[in-house]
Amino acid sequence: MDRHEIEGHEVIAGTAKATGNGAHVLVPKDWRGADVKVVRTSEPTDE
Repeated sequence: MDRHEIEGHEVIAGTAKATGNGAHVLVPKDWRGADVKVVRTSEPTDE
């Protein structure tokens, strides 16, 4: 596993959920319009 350092304001933990041909992660509504980075912290599963 690589180590990454990111400066930011808040951190949330979530699970990527299947949608169409990809996946999405929900974030709080008040994050709309903000720059966001997503970091995968585990191996994907075939769900």
